[in-house]
Amino acid sequence: MTNPDLPAALYLPTSETPKDHSGASIELRRTPDGRTALVAFTSLDQLVSCCGEHQPWARVATEDLPAIHRARPYDVIVLDSPLPEGLRHTTRA
Repeated sequence: MTNPDLPAALYLPTSETPKDHSGASIELRRTPDGRTALVAFTSLDQLVSCCGEHQPWARVATEDLPAIHRARPYDVIVLDSPLPEGLRHTTRA
């Protein structure tokens, strides 16, 4: 079951798509207290504002979060949080 307060879809930062187009990997981050965070955005505008225009992303239905968690375990979901400039992608693959 997912949080009913989340929107129907989220925008998730991903790694650059591999050259063989086998798919991109959801980017997870470490919180200051050491937890693993799934960083998610409530709109594409929020993702671009918080991560920059070169950030690869995937639109994911909120109902698919349990499957993502099984594949890439995380401790917490962080919504609409700006990514520090030094961690932003500077070019799109």
